Parts: sequence; structure tokens; C-alpha cells
Amino acid sequence: MVAELWKEGHKIAVVCGGGKVCRDYQDVAKAAGADWLALDRIGTVATHLNASTFAASFSGYGDLKNKVHWIQLKSERAAVAEFKKYFGKHLVIGAGYEPGHSTDYNSAIFAAAVKADLLVNASNVDGVYTADPKKDPHAKKLTRLTYDGFIRILSQNEQVPGEYRLFDLSAAKAIKKARIRTILVDGRDPEEIMRAVEGGHNGTTVS
Repeated sequence: MVAELWKEGHKIAVVCGGGKVCRDYQDVAKAAGADWLALDRIGTVATHLNASTFAASFSGYGDLKNKVHWIQLKSERAAVAEFKKYFGKHLVIGAGYEPGHSTDYNSAIFAAAVKADLLVNASNVDGVYTADPKKDPHAKKLTRLTYDGFIRILSQNEQVPGEYRLFDLSAAKAIKKARIRTILVDGRDPEEIMRAVEGGHNGTTVS
């Protein structure tokens, strides 16, 4: 799907989260009494494990394999500078860079740095709900939200490593500041990401 969007002429970057790999290792450390800083560092390394694997997966995509640039572990400021240098000329693969900032936040500041017209958040949920649908059977999915409405909903969630859930609150504030249209979709269906870019998705648009 990403290769197809690239061939169509879209300028693309992908920022990888830590996912289950991150949570599994954080659970071990948490049980041993690790503090939030240690947990965040574990999460950062996990995002780079996923990012490096994702970057390597393009090895069989012809010309694209020479156009993939993975921004490796470094300071956040250096990562942003490198992102601006390669974005548009390469398919840029990013991850997490500093404790205290989620990959949602990194996605937001990268998008702001290049004045991107769209940020797609692909996770294991299919949009934004009025409440947690796993806990509230009456929760309703919202197809459209303002930035402020999005922030109000996220403010109800705990903001700690591995528990950002739907989206990181600081990332939501960053997309509001930069006025970046953001679409949240179910990433388990790659076609939903394609539809988020080209129209007809089933997720939630924040603008």
C-alpha cells in the first residue's frame, strides 16, 4: 500500500510505534520496579526495532528499495532536521527519539516541519468514539471532530508510557497548532490507509 502511494507521486513518511513488542518488554521492566524514564527508553528502542524491520521490508520493491531512508536513534532535533532533508526525495521511516514524547508526537512535529497536508494515524482502533467502546456499549464513533473537540476527548486518558491509547494529548495540541488535518483509521486494514489519503475512509477526521 505504501509502495503504491509512492508510485502515485505522494510524498510519504511513516513513523513506527512500539506496539506489542514495546508493551511486552515494558511489562517485564514494570514488574521489576522500573520508573517511567526507563519504560520510555525501552519504548523508544522498540519503535526502532519496528522501524528498521519496516524499512528492510522494502528490499524487494525495485527502485523504491534505494529510496528508503530510516532515521536512526538520535536526538529529536537532529531527527527533525534529517526528516526535512530527506522528505519528498525518499520514503522516510521514523520512530521515537526522546523519553517523554510518543511516536504520535514525533509524527505531528515531523508533519509540521514539512507543512504536510495530511497526517494519518493507523492503529488498532477504527476512529474516535465518545467514550471507550470496550467499556461503554453506548459509545458512538465520530466521523468528524474539531481540534478542540479531539483534545477534550483525549484529556480523559492517562498520559503515561505505553498507555497513550488512542492518541497522545501533546501530539493533538501539536496538530492543532500547525493546523494539520489528521485522520484516524484502523491500520489492520491497509486499504483504510489508502482511503484516508484518497477518500472514502471509515475513520475519524480531525480538522
